[in-house]
Amino acid sequence: MSHKALRVTRFHDLEFLKRGKVRDIYDLGDKLLVVSTDRISCFDVVLPTCIPYKGEVLNQLSIFWFKFTKDIVDNHLVTGDSSGFPIELNKYKDELLGRSMIVKKAKPIPIECVVRGYLAGSGWKEYKKTQSVCGIKLPAGLKESCKLAEPIFTPSTKEETGHDINVSEEYVSREIGTETIKMLKEISFKLYKKVGEYAESRGIIIADTKFEFGILNDKIILIDEVFTPDSSRFWLKEKYKEGFSQQSVDKQFVRDYLEKTGWNKMPPAPELPKDIVVKTSLKYIDAFTMLTAEI
Repeated sequence: MSHKALRVTRFHDLEFLKRGKVRDIYDLGDKLLVVSTDRISCFDVVLPTCIPYKGEVLNQLSIFWFKFTKDIVDNHLVTGDSSGFPIELNKYKDELLGRSMIVKKAKPIPIECVVRGYLAGSGWKEYKKTQSVCGIKLPAGLKESCKLAEPIFTPSTKEETGHDINVSEEYVSREIGTETIKMLKEISFKLYKKVGEYAESRGIIIADTKFEFGILNDKIILIDEVFTPDSSRFWLKEKYKEGFSQQSVDKQFVRDYLEKTGWNKMPPAPELPKDIVVKTSLKYIDAFTMLTAEI
């Protein structure tokens, strides 16, 4: 992995398509170039501080999982090997190395598919108030971080700006069709089961995660990122104990820090101190190393 943090890309001779919270996307004609920067967002606000190595971890881990889960659902990955990128990208090889992929163009489905296997985060906060999560009634007496009897599917809207909104399965059915949401739910559970079992064998519990899908040639494919420390809640299995918040190797560490600062979760976000940046970077690298046995 390289050492230089990347906040934004400026490939002026390429057709810029979109800047997300973390990724910069360029149109290559029949395909897209997706570059994972070292930006980090919390509470749907992009922070002014970069996390070194973060973009490379997100990119390489997503590539790892795209290949690992291809038997369940096809995905948009064409290649993550920058040596095989089109010749016009050679001048940017230093910025692209390790943090970029070329992907197929798909029509995004405007829903985030969230699977929760444990009671944590916003789900735990809602459960304490209503004994339910996203409208799904759960048994009484559950503890924080407890494993649910069965994973639950809790979709949310995909907002371009501001906070994504948790919605019911019935709402999603009306928006994108009953058959489509049925297929997305089935695929999401299969992905969570396969990767969750593998991750536990590597010492990480995936408490919850989110997926994004698109339509290509009338088929559903997996897009964006998958099973990363940004899109998932990763807990250290050896430290797990229900009834408490868990030791994580994901961006929850930054959220927890920000909660203590008194920040109102509205732009502009505060700078992160150096020690928080270093610890966060190490958590991302630890997650990658544990899950892939690579450095």
